Amino acid sequence: MPQVTRRSRPRVRRPVHGALPIALKYVDFETRYPPEWIYDPTAAEPKMELVDVPVQETWGAMEALVPLGLARHIGVCNFQTAGLRDLLSYATIPPDVLQVELHPYCQQPQLLRFCAERGIAVTGFSPLGSSSYVELGGATAEDSALTDPEVMRMAADKGVSAAQLILRWALQRNIAIIPKSSKPERLAQNIDLDGFELNQADMDAMAALDKRRRFNDPGVFCVGMGAFCPIYD
Repeated sequence: MPQVTRRSRPRVRRPVHGALPIALKYVDFETRYPPEWIYDPTAAEPKMELVDVPVQETWGAMEALVPLGLARHIGVCNFQTAGLRDLLSYATIPPDVLQVELHPYCQQPQLLRFCAERGIAVTGFSPLGSSSYVELGGATAEDSALTDPEVMRMAADKGVSAAQLILRWALQRNIAIIPKSSKPERLAQNIDLDGFELNQADMDAMAALDKRRRFNDPGVFCVGMGAFCPIYD
């Protein structure tokens, strides 16, 4: 294996930043790492600086990391089927995984089916829904699937918490989940998902909760950083 130095590593001009397919003006690591969203925090009007760089260029740079031993698996985040179809048309190394927002109010069944047919694993972030977005102003407590009457009913029937029910539902959809909690008792609950399962009636009831409700939408939150860059129509 060739010796790899920081200088010799492939340079990516940041078309995918913050796990989003959004191209931003490159910030050298020597200037600031991680670069974050704002191009120049010291500017009179700090903001995101968008650039036109194709995803194909970024993906090629990511593929170059694999033979160098700097990455074993590469993937994408927040892509929809159109973006995945485009990526697969030129990828030498197809994406191993797609990470997207997935919870009872944002289920994306067609995207999951497409990934299953193309052999792309799926990781769902924010699997419990709105909890982490309340403090950011992107949701209210009333948006939480944890207090949804149907979720609470099924959880009570099975003798588990609402969070456990939702996480078990996600696992039965073949989704890798990354729940977040700072409380030890909830961390233990989040792991304890093997003692029960949802039957088909339960899965159908959960499917009926889908509202196509996104809490992580750059078309909304990027406006606060001086840029309008929606990735969902």
